[in-house]
Amino acid sequence: MDFFNALWTIEIPDGHFETKLQSVPFSALATDRVLVQVSYSSLNYKDALSSNGHKGITRDFPHIPGIDAVGKVVLDPSQSFAIGQEVIVTGFDLGMNTHGGLAEFIAVPANWIIPLPHGMSPIKAMQWGTAGLTAGMALFALWHHGVRPNQGEIVVTGATGGVGLISVLLLKHLGFQVVAITGKMDQYEFLKQMGVDRIMDREEFLSEKPRALYPMQFAGAIDVVGGDVLAKIIKSLHLGASVAACGMASSVELPMQIYPFILRGANLLGIYSADSPLEKKQEIWDKLANAWNIPLDAISRTITLVEAPAYLAKIRAGNHVGRTVVQIKP
Repeated sequence: MDFFNALWTIEIPDGHFETKLQSVPFSALATDRVLVQVSYSSLNYKDALSSNGHKGITRDFPHIPGIDAVGKVVLDPSQSFAIGQEVIVTGFDLGMNTHGGLAEFIAVPANWIIPLPHGMSPIKAMQWGTAGLTAGMALFALWHHGVRPNQGEIVVTGATGGVGLISVLLLKHLGFQVVAITGKMDQYEFLKQMGVDRIMDREEFLSEKPRALYPMQFAGAIDVVGGDVLAKIIKSLHLGASVAACGMASSVELPMQIYPFILRGANLLGIYSADSPLEKKQEIWDKLANAWNIPLDAISRTITLVEAPAYLAKIRAGNHVGRTVVQIKP
């Protein structure tokens, strides 16, 4: 077998980018790395950017996107894994400048790979994917900084996206009261069904005149938006409360003064799931497989590799809700 199927992003002569399913030669993959036959991948915002030629995500094209993959080891020059062993790869450079998981095969360093946790199915691993890992790390960070269910409401931004929805479900699983801030008020009923206790329109949340501090209303937060939303959340935290910041969907800027940190003891916790040490990832995956194991079917769909480009376009357009798992072979 000289070729495998993959989503292949190319730059076309007019400067635009095109992503479609095609046969890719195995020579495109590194030969000195662990070869994994992928069974499932999932779609993430980084994949949408990479498949559209975003040079901040992927420098060189043609390229295979996909920052998540689960599958079986086919070949391992490092002898770290058994042939046929089921493994997970998320983050690091996968799908960025290393050919990614939206393909029948990936070739990656052994120190990017985690054994699939006992009792977790491959499809469930990709329902979690990077989104679940990130949400899990955010929740772990909040808990480590003393955030508990009896302290008040926890606010989640970007609540209809993968990280946001999984954060909502995990928080509710642990008994927290959850406030969702969203720009998609047409998803109000869906968010209520997912257990959200209170829903705030993002524009209404930001409509108040800017102040150095706002009344304290949140016991903690998980934010994927950044910018003005994150700034106002920090200014609205209880004394000593924390916000786990894991995204910048709105802005990379943080337009605020230092007052919440020195007058209220606010904590801004940075979450960096992609390049976290393998041991940290393993710890969170074990929680997702055991103590935090919750159903995700209500927020997930499964599509084929052929359908993936259309869903990546939905993500770029802001018309995507929940998690999309990609079955690599029908």
